Amino acid sequence: MAQIKEVKEIPLAQLVIGKGQVRVSDVSKDVEELADSIAKVGLLEPIVVSPPDEKGRYEILTGQRRFLAHRHLNRDTILAAVLDSRVDETMAKVISVTENLVRRDLNSKDLIDACTTLFKHYGNLRTVAEKTGLPYPKVVEYVKYVRLEPELRALVDSNEVKLKTALRAQDAASVTGDYQPSEAVKLAKEMASMSGAQQTKLVKERREVPEKPIDDAIEAAKTGAKIVQVVVTLGAEVHQRLQSYAKQSGTTQDDAAASLIEKGLGAEGFLEEA
Repeated sequence: MAQIKEVKEIPLAQLVIGKGQVRVSDVSKDVEELADSIAKVGLLEPIVVSPPDEKGRYEILTGQRRFLAHRHLNRDTILAAVLDSRVDETMAKVISVTENLVRRDLNSKDLIDACTTLFKHYGNLRTVAEKTGLPYPKVVEYVKYVRLEPELRALVDSNEVKLKTALRAQDAASVTGDYQPSEAVKLAKEMASMSGAQQTKLVKERREVPEKPIDDAIEAAKTGAKIVQVVVTLGAEVHQRLQSYAKQSGTTQDDAAASLIEKGLGAEGFLEEA
């Protein structure tokens, strides 16, 4: 693994944005605001670059928005941490993902693209999770993005619907084997306001009774038909474990608890489907 060799000012003219940059959408978003912040308080964190190539150019691995902000300010140089060895495009993307996760400013579209690229390289979802530090269930979810139909991808890309909801909507709209785009979009938009338990129930009912009108299935899920709220008292340690599980699964605490209860009942043979 490459290590930081030195931190120094590097002329902007000698910097190029690397192909491994995970952020490819909304790159210029809020650059002026970032530039104003840098002008007032300075650069709080150096960018990370590969050692220079034969032409003396440094490849930016993390910090392209900070680089763009410096260029907006007409600065000549920027503070950079230089690695001791060059990295390939895959490792550059891993570095970019992990750095941006720490900064908590990546959007889901960038993460989807990054995880898909890394999965194609490593061929293993758990390896992608280990390399990036992302929860395994989220990596699985992001990689599944490629199987979404175009109209549902558009809803995810525009942040109208979460990826997991779009995937569930597509499943619900495909139960008869005759996928209808308009039905899928309607389901996705309606499911966006539902809890995870309601969404799961809607998909299950569509599979069991595919001839049931979509509007009736949606209404049944929304009104909570056959859904009972249960209040459970947990010890502090178990509650903390539940919160950790929910965070790693990328879901709410209620949905995580419902999922675990359903899995447990299924494993003990108390559900028709385990």
